[in-house]
Amino acid sequence: MSGLLMVALLTVLTLTLESDHWTAGPPEKFCTWQCLKLTLQGPGSFCLNTSKHPELDHPWTVELDPELSQLWPSLLKTHSSFLFWKDEWIKHGSCAACVEGMNSPLRYFQICLKLRERFDIDRALEDACIKPSCNQSYQSDEVKHALAPVIGDDPGVQIQCINEKGREVLVQVKIPLSQNLTLGCLHEEDQGTEPQPTQLWHPCPHDSPVFYFPINHDRPHQPCD
Repeated sequence: MSGLLMVALLTVLTLTLESDHWTAGPPEKFCTWQCLKLTLQGPGSFCLNTSKHPELDHPWTVELDPELSQLWPSLLKTHSSFLFWKDEWIKHGSCAACVEGMNSPLRYFQICLKLRERFDIDRALEDACIKPSCNQSYQSDEVKHALAPVIGDDPGVQIQCINEKGREVLVQVKIPLSQNLTLGCLHEEDQGTEPQPTQLWHPCPHDSPVFYFPINHDRPHQPCD
């Protein structure tokens, strides 16, 4: 099996678990993928440069009903959380099921929730006094330093931004994990590959201030206008 395995988890940065599964040779008896990527996305910047209609009542996210609803709801008004979870299991969880600890929807979502608790991005930012704001910006190194207690200094971790009218806005954090869920798992695509010009999300630049936008329920597509 090849391709991308994704689990979407939300908090006030959307939480998605991506799994890059690939094989350089003949398929193994069980899992052919090597790495997982836990992706945390920010609801405040979720709709920038998109036409999606969000339901922005949640912070950085991943729940077994009450828990999943709080930590991993659908951010789209047009897509119920139940259908969202169903789609994530069908598209991504079923691939992860080759690992014994994730071989059922219940176990898969339990693992996602544990990962969300382990990588508490919003708490790390808050502890470092990095708070959502339309006016206050931070240096990339400040953000990395704030997240270091949670994600360490693994070179595979990606802190990504989107350019919104000349401002670099924090949009997601991608955390590489091995099959046993230990931090760090460099995949081919992480080894010096530059993002394509058409990609909206890119590594936050070192030489530009970074904004961490708040949620704006009235103007989700333009939270700071």
